[in-house]
Amino acid sequence: MPDRSYPKPKKAFPLRLEPGLWDVLERAAATDLRSVNAEIECLLREALQRRGIKVAPPEKRKRGRPPTQEKE
Repeated sequence: MPDRSYPKPKKAFPLRLEPGLWDVLERAAATDLRSVNAEIECLLREALQRRGIKVAPPEKRKRGRPPTQEKE
């Protein structure tokens, strides 16, 4: 039987940013072929690492649509 465990959903929250900072984040994300959200997450992890704070590696998430559940 296939493993049907899925990672916990990510925490969603509103974030207010200055327009200039948003523009820089968009450009950096595009350069790295990431979404702005993924870019912010990456930058936060790098900043925490520089401060010596250990953060568990992100959970590997499958890309694409979840498999359809078979009807019994």
